[in-house]
Amino acid sequence: MSKQTVAVPKKRRGLMELMKRREGQRGLVIVLFMFVPLLLLLTFTYIPFAKMVQFSFYDMKYIGERTFVGLQNYIDVFQRDDIFGSLFVSLYYMGGAVIQLALALFFASLMVFKVRGASFFKGAMFFPYLICGIAIGFIFKFFYARGFVLDSLLQMFRMNIDDIPMWLQDQKINNIALAATSVWRYTGQNMILFLGAMMSVDSDLYEAASLDGANKWHQFRYIILPSIKSIVVLNLILSISGSLSAFEPPYVITNGTMGTGTYFVIMNRIAHENQKVGLACAMAIVLLAIIIICTVAQKLFFKYAFDDGTSDESKAAVRKRKRAEKAARKAAQRAKGGQS
Repeated sequence: MSKQTVAVPKKRRGLMELMKRREGQRGLVIVLFMFVPLLLLLTFTYIPFAKMVQFSFYDMKYIGERTFVGLQNYIDVFQRDDIFGSLFVSLYYMGGAVIQLALALFFASLMVFKVRGASFFKGAMFFPYLICGIAIGFIFKFFYARGFVLDSLLQMFRMNIDDIPMWLQDQKINNIALAATSVWRYTGQNMILFLGAMMSVDSDLYEAASLDGANKWHQFRYIILPSIKSIVVLNLILSISGSLSAFEPPYVITNGTMGTGTYFVIMNRIAHENQKVGLACAMAIVLLAIIIICTVAQKLFFKYAFDDGTSDESKAAVRKRKRAEKAARKAAQRAKGGQS
């Protein structure tokens, strides 16, 4: 008669015994290192965001009673001309963002090919990005002031002072002048990003293209641009999204007067000067929704224009290549059938 073995239940390991083991110590370290960042993220990001959403349904000041008004604040955002109309001012900064990226791409393309004084030029282009935005605002405030730097330079070219527009007072041109300050500041930053992506391209490709008779334009179009397409898409998305939240140039230079108030400037005025905290919170939520919509729209556009938004082939090129592959397979099948 065979003996039956009886399974003895293992004792549960205590917490102290688990902490003495290597696995337990490693798990404790992971938990502790995750706890502090998550606590800071929860305290300074998610809880304030939840409170902002809550405040957007109230008519309230920073101190005092709160009155629940439901969606009235959101309705006011779209009905008030000074709020919703300020979104159209962002179009100037969007146009400046496109010009800024084009200039950055042009200068980076020059720098990727060996030119004299490239280090000095890169430093000079990147330096404006290192300056504080408030300081840049004061610089251009005097640069555009009547009779100061820009007017003096134009007078050196024999221009009459009466023919020179009021750069900050004329509503036909003041937003263009303010958007130009952002172009001046951020062109160097985008140039460095583009240049870093271009330098990752294998230099042997340039040499092979030169041997095949390709000039600099062909190298840029068929080698550089497809290789850095993902960086171009990323910079364009960040620039367009950032133009919606432009604040420093109009706030410091004109204080949002004479039709230069961007959405952020108006929101700051409503929140801090008019003490309409609930309406300002609703404006912030609407701006967040607009930025998300613009980002998704850009991603969908590039996904349609390019195969997956990150590949180096457009959809037209993919369809052409697949048709060629399909025709080659059919030709191979016909040739195989003829041989049989």
